[in-house]
Parts: sequence; structure tokens; C-alpha cells
Amino acid sequence: MTRHDIRTTPSSFLTHESLGPMRVPTFDDVRSASDRISAHVVRTPLIRSANVDRIAGGPVWLKAENLQVTGSFKARGALNAMLRLSETERQRGVVAYSTGNHGQAIAWAARCLGVPATIVMPIDAPRNKVARALAHGARVVHYDRRHESREAIGMRLLKDSGGTLVPPGDHPDVLAAQGTVALEALDALPPAARENLGAFAAPCGGGGLLAGCGLVLNALQPNARIAAVEPFGFDDTARSLHSGRREVNDPAAHSLADALQAATPAELPFAINRHFLSEAWSVTDEEIGTAIRFALTELRMVVEPGGAVALAAVLAGQLKLGGKDALVVLSGGNVDMTLLATLMQAHDSRGAIERPS
Repeated sequence: MTRHDIRTTPSSFLTHESLGPMRVPTFDDVRSASDRISAHVVRTPLIRSANVDRIAGGPVWLKAENLQVTGSFKARGALNAMLRLSETERQRGVVAYSTGNHGQAIAWAARCLGVPATIVMPIDAPRNKVARALAHGARVVHYDRRHESREAIGMRLLKDSGGTLVPPGDHPDVLAAQGTVALEALDALPPAARENLGAFAAPCGGGGLLAGCGLVLNALQPNARIAAVEPFGFDDTARSLHSGRREVNDPAAHSLADALQAATPAELPFAINRHFLSEAWSVTDEEIGTAIRFALTELRMVVEPGGAVALAAVLAGQLKLGGKDALVVLSGGNVDMTLLATLMQAHDSRGAIERPS
């Protein structure tokens, strides 16, 4: 896939099909977001593994956003968007829709700032993610993701409350702050590794994380290829990049990666990603499970299915570095404990934990 500079697009605004005119964020917005949120979020570390390096054929630096406050990178975008609200907007509250992590992040940021929050979450969202949103004081409204539109429900709630919508993808302040993941990672790389950086890979649902990070990489490391990693059955970004339009996933599709089960790429992220993404990969549930077990046994870290897909792609041999360095994002760690226990019971014929060859 050909990567283009976003500056070749005709306008700094797009017209969203339901939200109207929307500003396209810039690299300067990412830097401003970094200054705004830095006192409130965790500067997560870069982790190395000799086994991962061997499989990839070069040094792999894992950005551990599973250690972020609220357990995922979503805290960055949620907080930045909330900090940008006026006092009047804060008093009226916010509405967000989320498969879990964005909802938790909005609930956390709302509690920190004293803002009422309503989160629209699928009825089959992991119970731990729903519980954490409720624990932060948010109101949770459930919907059936196969038969109802979370966007339509969110708009009805907005009409009733007069609040502000803070969606997970189609929001310039959210996307700008998600880009701080790449900004931090590049800053933390040793100079030689940054000079040798050949690839950046991250999980992809609606595409917001990659869109924000793409703004940074395009400005600071334009020669590094950028890869989106999606669950098998939810490869809408890959298909959209090939067709040039936003494709839709099969409503019957299912994946362990609950955080990445988007119906289609979000409009604003796709407007950016179609210029920056070099490639897109997909991984199976089996490969995701292998990555989760690897993270726990080799890295001593808990990573949720959606947060593990980029690592899964590396372990499956999809990242070929040829001696170049790579940044790979572990985007979240909010795994359901029952699911984690089930995955950890998977053994090979010798009774040992399954490991990539």
C-alpha cells in the first residue's frame, strides 16, 4: 500500500456523515495534548524480549500501554477531550459509546474532573470493564451490538441531556492524545534505535490509536512503515485500505479481542490512516491466546486480547525486520480473569505452556 503525506489532502476539515464538519488534528495537536495530559497519565515503559527479537529478526520495543491508568491507552484521549471542554459543557456532562476501554477512560476522566458521564456499552461487554466504569460513577446504558446502533442511542441520550459526545474515534482531541503513545515511545528510544526504526505496529479497531500515532510518525520518522493489526473477521481497515472506502464487517463475526470489534473504521481515523498506513495484518483467536500466554509467562505482564494482537502478529512471524528496529504497542491489559485462566490452561502435548516456535 502506498503511504502519502496528510498534507496532500485538500482540507483540514472533513464532513462526518452524522456529526457534520470535523477538524482533522495535526502533529502540533499531539504535542499540545502531550503537555496537557502529562501530569495525569503514566509514561509507560518500553519492554524488550530476546525471544521476540529473534522471531522478528531485529530489536522490538514493546510500548506497555497495558500499564496505563485505567489499563489502556484510551485514558490519554478521554482525558484530553474532557480537559478541552468549557465549564458549561462539563456541567452538562458527556456521553460516550464504547466496547469497554474508552468507556472506562471516560468514566475515570469524568470522575477526576467532576463531570457527569453516560457510557453506552454492548450488553456482551466484559463484566470487568462495565464494573470499572460503574465504579468511577458513570451511568452505563447497554445495547445489543448485533441489532442496535450505539451511535443512534448516543445521539438520543445527547438530545435528552444537552451533553457533549466524546466518541472513541471520531473526535480530534481524542485522536491527538492517542498519538502521544508514539511521541513518548520515540522519545524513549535510544538514539541508535530511533535512527534504525523500520516499523511501527499497533492494534486497530476503529483506528484512532493508529491515526494519532500516524501523525507523529509522519512528522518525526517518515521512513518507518506503519502496520495496523486486527482480529480475524474484523479486518475492515485492511479491506478499506484496498478498496478506498470504509468497509463493513460481518455482524455475525466474533473474536476474543472484544476491544477491537468495530463494525467499520471510524470516519476521522480512516481519513488519516488511508494516507499513513503501509500495511494491515490479521490474527486468529489462537494466535491472540498464544500472545497473551507469552506476555504473562515471558514478559510477566497481563495483556488483554485486543491489546495483544500486535504482539500476536509478531509472534506469528508477520513482522519481518531484517535487522531494523520496531515499536509494537501493547494497547491494554483489562482482561477478564475467567478468560485469562482458561487461556492459561492451554498446554502442548508435554503439558507445558504453549510457546511460539
